[in-house]
Amino acid sequence: MSKLQTPLTHAYWKKVGGTLIEEFYAVRSSSTCGKRVLDGVIIHGGENRIARASEVSLEGKDIIVVQTRAGRLNMYLMGQALFSAELMKKFKPASILSVALCLKDDSVLRPIFESYPNMKVEIISCP
Repeated sequence: MSKLQTPLTHAYWKKVGGTLIEEFYAVRSSSTCGKRVLDGVIIHGGENRIARASEVSLEGKDIIVVQTRAGRLNMYLMGQALFSAELMKKFKPASILSVALCLKDDSVLRPIFESYPNMKVEIISCP
């Protein structure tokens, strides 16, 4: 994770609590596809700690997928958040909330993004 994104992801995690898994591999690379690493996955209601993916199971849990950008909400970030939620379905969580986490809002893009079920924009201040 980047020096700019990590503090934002941590600030959001501290706000919502739960178990944070950083740099979560939703897809491993192969000869037919590229890897897809999510900035964070939070097990909502889980033990308040940072965990490795190998230490926890997401099956049956309420999860928050976090995609972070140290800037304004944009279409790239929204696409990451939307498709990341789709990729997480294979882990069989009870529910998925996908959060596009950024420093600045966009009055045109936010309402479009949040019109999709379980998609949310979260504006966070620099810690």
